[in-house]
Amino acid sequence: MPILVIAEHDNGSLKAATLNTVSAAAKLGGDIDVLVAGAACAGAAAAAAKLAGVTRVKVADAAAYAEQGAENLAALLVDAIKAGGYSHVLAPATTFGKNVLPRVAALLDVAQISDIVAVESADTFVRPIYAGNALATVKSSDAIKIITVRTTAFDAAAEGGAAPVEALAAGADLGQSKLVGRELTKSARPELGAAKIIVSGGRGLGNGDNYRSVLEPLADKLGAAMGASRAAVDAGFVPNDYQVGQTGKIVAPQLYLAVGISGAIQHLAGMKDSKVIVAINKDPEAPIFQVADYGLVADLFEAVPQLVAAL
Repeated sequence: MPILVIAEHDNGSLKAATLNTVSAAAKLGGDIDVLVAGAACAGAAAAAAKLAGVTRVKVADAAAYAEQGAENLAALLVDAIKAGGYSHVLAPATTFGKNVLPRVAALLDVAQISDIVAVESADTFVRPIYAGNALATVKSSDAIKIITVRTTAFDAAAEGGAAPVEALAAGADLGQSKLVGRELTKSARPELGAAKIIVSGGRGLGNGDNYRSVLEPLADKLGAAMGASRAAVDAGFVPNDYQVGQTGKIVAPQLYLAVGISGAIQHLAGMKDSKVIVAINKDPEAPIFQVADYGLVADLFEAVPQLVAAL
C-alpha cells in the first residue's frame, strides 16, 4: 500500500506543513514516497530524504514547476499516481494543498477527503465540520484516497531518515496559467502557521495604528508571530495573511494571546487547539472566554502596556 506525500516547499527547504503531513501518512502504515516538484529544488529534496519514515523521494525538477502552479502540478501528479500505484495521496491543508489536490481528485474522478485530523484506518478518517464544532468520521471506497491534512492535528516528523532520491520525468508546460507577480509580506517575526507563540488582535484595537503600537511591543518581547481576527482584517488594520480562523490560517501554538477579540465561531475554529489560550477583553460576556485557559477582563490599552512593562 504505497503512499504519496506532496511536499510543500520553497525549492530550497521544506515548509513545516510537509513534516506534519508525513506524520499523518505514517499512521496509514505503508511505504511513504515524497514528491518534490520545483525548479532547482535539490535542497528541498535533500531535506525530505532526511525525514524519519520516508521510503523514497521523487524529484521533478523543471522550469514548468518553478512557481508550482496547480495546472502543471496536477498533470504531473496524475501520471505519477497512476505509474506508482499509490493508494493514498496526501498534502497539507494549506493554500498550496487546497489549490492542487482538488484538481488531482477531479482528474482521477475520485472524492477528496479534506482537512483530516485523525486516521482511523486505511479507508476511514476524521475531519471537522460546522467550523470545528463537530467531528465527522468518513469512510471512502475510492481506490485512490486523495487527502488534505490539518497540520495542527499531527506532530511534525523528525529527522533520522536516509531515503534515496530519484528523478521523476517532468511533463510539458501546459501554458494554462502564468504567474504575473507575487506580493509577500516580509517580517522578521516567525511564520504565523509555524509559530510557537502568537499575539493576535481584533476589532477592539480600533485601528491599524493601535494594532501596531499596542501589539508589536508585546510580540517583540515574546518573540511571537502576529495574527488577527477577520474583523480586524476586513477593517484594514492588517493584511489578510495575518488572519486566523475558518477562512484564514489554522494555528495551534504553545501560547495564543487574543487581544480585543470577541471570539466569533469562525475565529475559534482557527485557534482553539492552541495549548494555552490567554484572552484580554473588556466584555466579560465575550465568547473568547469560553475557550480561554486564562482570561483578563480589562481595557486592553491599559493591560497590554502593563504586561509589556512586566516582561
